Amino acid sequence: MRRQSREIALQVLFQVEYAPQISFNDLINLFEQNRDQSLVKYADIIVRGVGQYREKIDHKIQEASRHWKIERMGGVDRNILRMAVYEMFYADELIEPKIAINEAIEIAKIFGTQESASFVNGLLDQVVRNERK
Repeated sequence: MRRQSREIALQVLFQVEYAPQISFNDLINLFEQNRDQSLVKYADIIVRGVGQYREKIDHKIQEASRHWKIERMGGVDRNILRMAVYEMFYADELIEPKIAINEAIEIAKIFGTQESASFVNGLLDQVVRNERK
């Protein structure tokens, strides 16, 4: 069930990034139609959390990425990374890194490119290693 919420959150984050004139609330309301409210509720938590901690999240991602500037990463990959970092380090209910990384990889396989899953895996693994230092 949470994977579906993450998929909704990814779609909202992606849309807001590329169409800033659309608000989080408008997109969440759009997704609410004909969906289980608990799915939308968790998606909303992720979207708002990523928005609230975006600067800190992006800093962690950038520190872990030696070869890619965050703004040059693919939009899907970038937002999958943001969601996973939020869930691992900033959410009220933190997600175990192994679980968050696995979820991010699976979502990358669905929404990303052929290379997205390995890119997301490697970068999130480095984020976790950096935190442990």
